[in-house]
Amino acid sequence: MAIRLVTYEHSETLPLLPGKNVFHSVGLFRILESTPGYSPFMLVAYEGERPIGKLLCVIRKSRFISKCVIYDCGEYFNTNMRHDLIFDELLSYLTIRNKDNFFVIEFRNLTEPLFGYRYFRQNGYFPVRRLRVINSIHHSTIDKWMGASRKRQIQQGLRNGAVMGIADNKHQVCAFFKMLKNYYTSKVFKYLPAMDFFTNILEQTEDDSEIGKIFTISYNDKIIGGSCCLFSDDTVYLLFSGGMRKSYPHLYPGVLAVWNAMLYSREKGYSHFEFIDAGLPFKKYGYRDFILRFGGKQLSTRRWYRLKWSWLNRIMEKVYV
Repeated sequence: MAIRLVTYEHSETLPLLPGKNVFHSVGLFRILESTPGYSPFMLVAYEGERPIGKLLCVIRKSRFISKCVIYDCGEYFNTNMRHDLIFDELLSYLTIRNKDNFFVIEFRNLTEPLFGYRYFRQNGYFPVRRLRVINSIHHSTIDKWMGASRKRQIQQGLRNGAVMGIADNKHQVCAFFKMLKNYYTSKVFKYLPAMDFFTNILEQTEDDSEIGKIFTISYNDKIIGGSCCLFSDDTVYLLFSGGMRKSYPHLYPGVLAVWNAMLYSREKGYSHFEFIDAGLPFKKYGYRDFILRFGGKQLSTRRWYRLKWSWLNRIMEKVYV
């Protein structure tokens, strides 16, 4: 039976869809459509009248360019059809319809690095190697592979008065966002969404389960660090984290921001904790060195890109393929 594809641009028009992948969930769709600068849409594949796959695409607009970002390669269910064949239909449709609408279409955070390779190339995408860092947190001691210096920093920060918590109201989210925005000001290539994204996480659930959490580090009732995570099946993804390390060097707020999220994730029964961006494999990256000290495993993956300007896309294909 032929696959039928439907595009949904508003969350209220979406049918009931199964799935566990937060990056293709209705809940994340609702969060993003309520956040300035984002315009999500969902591609749904049908076999007859039955949905068998979905792909959440996120349009991110800035002053100069717009890009379409997709995390992983979709989610598939209720079918015996090969998932890569469904993805081929979704990818071809997305590319043909939008190749001139965005400066770049980007697929990132692929859980299976080789999934869809043939179809990406057929549609003119080029790959760039990236790294993932994943911590196993289902052990009785999640600091088993953590460096001794990192353990000392955690102990010292808590001993010196830092308090780990969870944001549960908009006032705390606002204070967290203000801290994070100041932290990200110096990060040239880091993109921080509007505060609405974080306040919406407080209110949004998916099938009565939490989509995400905002973790805080405070000192004398002032938020000096924190992190934001999304929950997906048995994995927790760290999206944003930071701390006022220059103002509070002996409290290690950036370290505790990650540790707080990891402890909560283990207590809730999640198996893995993944840092959403570990950088390029051939380039020194301070953030990757920072997160590896929590004892995680480094894995190779790739991102796929397709540029609006065909001449530039051809050059990039020759460089990276």
